[in-house]
Amino acid sequence: MNKKKLMAVILASSVMAGLAGCSSEPKGTEVPSSTTSETAVTTESTTEETASETTEETTTEAEDNSIDFLEGYETFEVTSNDLVDGVWADVISNTDVGEDLSPDLSWEPVEGAEVYVVYMVDTNAWNWIHWKAGDITDTELPEGFASSMEYVGPYPPTDSTHTYDVYVIALRAPVERVKGSLDAQNPNFDQFITGLDEDAEGNTGNIIAYGRISGTFTNT
Repeated sequence: MNKKKLMAVILASSVMAGLAGCSSEPKGTEVPSSTTSETAVTTESTTEETASETTEETTTEAEDNSIDFLEGYETFEVTSNDLVDGVWADVISNTDVGEDLSPDLSWEPVEGAEVYVVYMVDTNAWNWIHWKAGDITDTELPEGFASSMEYVGPYPPTDSTHTYDVYVIALRAPVERVKGSLDAQNPNFDQFITGLDEDAEGNTGNIIAYGRISGTFTNT
């Protein structure tokens, strides 16, 4: 190989070596910005999806407010013409389409019962009490039976559906006080009902039986 060709080979090798050493990062460690962005978006999306699923499950569990605090007591049937196919009639609501009238209720007399207590609660709003009445002796209550001091009809938020439970408790004797705040949340509602088991004289075993009906109302 002559001198000129040898010098050309040496020069070409030097140039290639210089190009190979231009990057300070090992090959493959640099992550393109677009890939980083896609990874962040994927992570954020996964996080939001997980949070959404958790929220939905939590909401579903929160809406299921079935309470077994009266388990063990005898039950009786309560009916209402204002409850059809599990839906409360508009007339009982405190909305533009309602008349704020308490629903009619009917049940067979319970043997040994001197009085009855009636509660109506919104189970989707921490047992918001809509009806609270004691010392009831009739077993057929007409629509609008309750006064405004005892009843405030359902009024869930617009475009929402809530569940409203009515309890009728048969008691051997009157109680000192029917507890609970009307038209307000009552997280301790279960304690108010079980407390009826003690009459005004302090005797226990006051609850004989209870009836319960449940229905929804949608505020459109």
